[in-house]
Amino acid sequence: MKNDNTSVDIDFAEAAVPHYARRGIVTMFMIMLGFTFFSASMWVGKELADGLDFGGFIISMIIGGLILSLYTGLLGYVGAETGMSLDLLARKAFGAKGSYLPSAMISFTQIGWFGVGIAMFAIPVANELLGGSTAAEWVLVIIAGVCMTASAYFGIKSLTLISYIAVPLVAILGTVAMVMAVKQGNGTLIDQFAKSSGTLTVVGGAGLVIGSFVSGGTATPNFSRFARNGKVGAITTVIAFFIGNSLMFFFGGISSVYVGGNDIFEVMINLGLFYLAILVLGLNIWTTNDNALYSAGLGLANIFGQRKKPMVLVSGIIGTVLAVWLYWNFTGWLNILNCTLPPVGIILVMSFFMDREKYKDVEVTENVNWFAVFGVVLGAVVANLVPWGIASINGMIVAAVCYLVRQQGEKVSRIKKILGLTQGQPNFADLAV
Repeated sequence: MKNDNTSVDIDFAEAAVPHYARRGIVTMFMIMLGFTFFSASMWVGKELADGLDFGGFIISMIIGGLILSLYTGLLGYVGAETGMSLDLLARKAFGAKGSYLPSAMISFTQIGWFGVGIAMFAIPVANELLGGSTAAEWVLVIIAGVCMTASAYFGIKSLTLISYIAVPLVAILGTVAMVMAVKQGNGTLIDQFAKSSGTLTVVGGAGLVIGSFVSGGTATPNFSRFARNGKVGAITTVIAFFIGNSLMFFFGGISSVYVGGNDIFEVMINLGLFYLAILVLGLNIWTTNDNALYSAGLGLANIFGQRKKPMVLVSGIIGTVLAVWLYWNFTGWLNILNCTLPPVGIILVMSFFMDREKYKDVEVTENVNWFAVFGVVLGAVVANLVPWGIASINGMIVAAVCYLVRQQGEKVSRIKKILGLTQGQPNFADLAV
């Protein structure tokens, strides 16, 4: 990295996490589960409930959830085995300067979702509690922005504390509210879903499930690197992503079919649980927003060669100032950008499993791996433009093929060099400078 720091960085932005700083399975499970608790995932639950019957809802959730959990589980394993953040892994796979691309992508999307998350708390609370006053809305935006930025600023210890508080409260209170809504509703759960069933297919529903958190899931190594070992990192990530996202989809689906909303907040308001609704909404967003800002800080630190904490502050200020604008104008763009990150994740996974030896330290010799860069760019284009299949998977396949071409080309070049056949012939390794 660019700066030599003499003080101990408890978040190890520029180094692999040492074994003495690793955490056990319970703590990692709470961190990863809190990571997946996000109100935007409830929006997807609403879409699933509006477009599918109950059986289709469950099948889509299981298929998409398993694929998303497998993707993040692989990243969780790599992060825990190496102790490296997404950005350090990107330096290995993309080269020192090539890593700026994935770092910029993750920082940009996570700052965007951070801002959207703040507004998702401030706007409905201002409407319900303070009559929709613009001034009140901005006061809540600032308060939420400061609190969430502070927890990301103080790093993994603060993220852990927030998760231990928020995860049980959100899970228990949200589930109780969901059960109450079902009991008070007209007809069975299956009947209610049947009324709202639209034209969404199961494959389309699975695509929505995967896309709901695949961009944030790409940042999994930033947190799983603190796991005791690769097994703990993978297991906690897979279970947390499947359970956490499924719970969010149920919250959104129940809200849709029973009160016509898209968030458990609206269900709880309808049940008269006003202050508990505000608590659940705030904590639910906080557990993801501080993780998003933490990832943005690490990404910007890699690009600009600065410490993580100042970059977290910069990211938090940008996200807070733009929160309301992002909420009303940028969510669609963020959904498009979500498809650009899975190609990054699959290349990080392939790079590790194809050459574990180079991950024994954080030193980097390559400047730019152009095949990795091309893979991400081409994968992102295909993911957003090809109309069939599941966008994020399409992007991953294209990126994987590009990366494999480079790896196979290098093998051929090495064999020819050994045999003395390379004179006057192009060398694939020249594209990694």
